[in-house]
Amino acid sequence: MDMHKYANPARFNKLADAILPWSLGLMALAFGTGLYLSLFASPADYQQGEMVRMMYIHVPNAVLAQGVYVFIALASAVSLIWKHPLADLSAKAAAPIGAVFTVLALVTGAIWGKPTWGAWWVWDARLTSVLILLFLYFGYMAIWQAMENETRAAKAAAILALVGAINIPIIKFSVEWWNTLHQGASILRLDGPAIHPDMLWPLFTMMAGLVAYFVTVLLWRIKAEMAARKVQNLRYSRAAG
Repeated sequence: MDMHKYANPARFNKLADAILPWSLGLMALAFGTGLYLSLFASPADYQQGEMVRMMYIHVPNAVLAQGVYVFIALASAVSLIWKHPLADLSAKAAAPIGAVFTVLALVTGAIWGKPTWGAWWVWDARLTSVLILLFLYFGYMAIWQAMENETRAAKAAAILALVGAINIPIIKFSVEWWNTLHQGASILRLDGPAIHPDMLWPLFTMMAGLVAYFVTVLLWRIKAEMAARKVQNLRYSRAAG
């Protein structure tokens, strides 16, 4: 597929308008089903009790916080290497969404950690690396706001995104590389998930809802960015004329 043709706003909007009803429908279905399964159908944990239900919010947000940053890094690489005009715009549109996921992951992690660890926050390797991820999001967005020249802003932001990508494997493997309070992997394991299916399916359903949410909001934001750039270009043209 020639992705360069979707740099045309009309073609991209046509594709986005075709995807949005499906992503909205999946989001509503997944969140509705996931909330029911998480709050009512899934059992309480034998150690954490009802507090385990925070997992159904915390884990998907933590996964998407990292996943969105990987998306930004890949889009930044495409922007730098192939100069695709939609790449930097997509990365810019995704950053605030990823930042929100990261904030929610940190907040829900603190709420979960208080009864589990006895503290709202500890300078644990996993928690600290996720906090660094939030600062990377803020730095990425700050570059776009600070530079008036969009071409230079896109390049500087893309370089930051690619350099910051080294933090993603640190987050992933921090519990294995250092002694931390945070538990190890429970889903992506060579010997299979360590979570009972009664808890695993609600978790996957909530994650699907969050992915659909990301796609939906990302498309809305890209459409808005395209419209804003069109208005800006028209103003420049009138000023030059």
